[in-house]
Amino acid sequence: MSDLELLEKIYQRDPHALEQLYDRYSPLLYTLLKKITKDEKTAEIILSEVFVIVWRKISLFDFKTGNVFAWLTILTRNRAIDSLKRSRPSSEELDHYNDKYENFFIVPCLDKRIDSLDLKTAMSIKSKMEEALEKLTDAQKYVLHLSFYEGFNLDEIAVKLNIPIETVRDKVMTTVHNLRDNLIGG
Repeated sequence: MSDLELLEKIYQRDPHALEQLYDRYSPLLYTLLKKITKDEKTAEIILSEVFVIVWRKISLFDFKTGNVFAWLTILTRNRAIDSLKRSRPSSEELDHYNDKYENFFIVPCLDKRIDSLDLKTAMSIKSKMEEALEKLTDAQKYVLHLSFYEGFNLDEIAVKLNIPIETVRDKVMTTVHNLRDNLIGG
C-alpha cells in the first residue's frame, strides 16, 4: 500500500493502517526527533504523540497534495520544537494547549505547490541533500540548525547571535537560495 492509501485507511479509522504507517515511518521520525530533542526518552514519547495526532487530526491532511512524507516530517518537527520551547526556562507557559493551538502550530498545512514526496524517494535523494547541505557555509548551516532543529524564530536567532534582525533575515534567505541552488545544480 502507498503512503497515501494508508492515510486514506486511517481516515476511515483503520487501526492496522496506522500500525503500518508507524512501522514505515517511525525509524525516520525517531531519528529526526533524537536530533531535535537530544534525549531518547523524550523522542520516544513525542513519536507516540505524533501518531496519536495523526489518528486524531487525519481530517486536516490535504489528500489533494498527497504529500504524506512532508506532512509527517513537518508534523514531527513541529511537535518536537513545541516540546523544546516549552522546556526552555525563558519560555512563557502556554495556558491552553488545545485543539486550536495544535491545529495552528503543530499540524502542518502544506502549500499545494510543494511536490509530493514519498519515503522511498526521499531516502533515494538523501545523499544529494546531504551534499547540498555540505556546500553551505558554517554560518549558513548554523542558522539553518537554529531555525529547523532548535525552533528559534528570526528574532530569537538575532538575539542569540547578537546581530540585527535584518542580517538574520538576509542570512536565512541566502541560505535557502544557496541550498536550492546546490540541489538543482548538484
